[in-house]
Amino acid sequence: MKNALITGATKGMGRAIAAAFAHEGVNLAINSRNAAELASFKTELLQINPTIKVFTAVADGSNKEDLLFFADSAADELGPINIVVNNLGMYQFSRIMDDESDLFEKMVNTNLMPAYELYRFFGKSMVAAGEGHFFNICSVASLNPVVDAGMYSVTKAALLSLNNVMRLEMQDYGVKVTAVIPGSTLTSSWDGQKVNKDTMVLPEDIASAIINIYKMSKGANVDQIIIKPAGGQL
Repeated sequence: MKNALITGATKGMGRAIAAAFAHEGVNLAINSRNAAELASFKTELLQINPTIKVFTAVADGSNKEDLLFFADSAADELGPINIVVNNLGMYQFSRIMDDESDLFEKMVNTNLMPAYELYRFFGKSMVAAGEGHFFNICSVASLNPVVDAGMYSVTKAALLSLNNVMRLEMQDYGVKVTAVIPGSTLTSSWDGQKVNKDTMVLPEDIASAIINIYKMSKGANVDQIIIKPAGGQL
């Protein structure tokens, strides 16, 4: 049985991805700062598939010490981690000239640092095993900057660059690395705005893509996948 660690798994895309892996019989490690949310979601995942193990940790994924505690504890509890989904992220509607003084650090620590640290933490064990898969949830802003979300665009572009370096480092060792690049997706980032879900990508669409990519043959890798609304970006 495989083991997957997913950051930001109690909401939005991360939640849908965790549920999809549960359906596939994959053990899960998830974290959140909210203990009640974690306990509730663990119950839901075990209802989806009672045969899997679900490890939870109350930990802030944007805090390096918490993140590495979560990673180490997950490996101790479940065994070798075969799949890492770097989903944790934050969106801030702000032009760089108008950013609050601490936004740069928050954005880097949420959108970029976790993927870097988890790669360093799990990469060597995956190399030793000759298998594994990292999924990095980027954004169309990784490719086309959004001026009204300046630091979001910068950190997501950096995440895509990190993804590409990871893939090159891992390609000789049987470890796969995939950048998932969603367009307008119905998550909490849209809270407070009037939107039509039929014109958007749904979290379940992202989850379905990841599962299909994960299930490909050993010799195939999807370097990156762009999933945008059929009618164009909102």
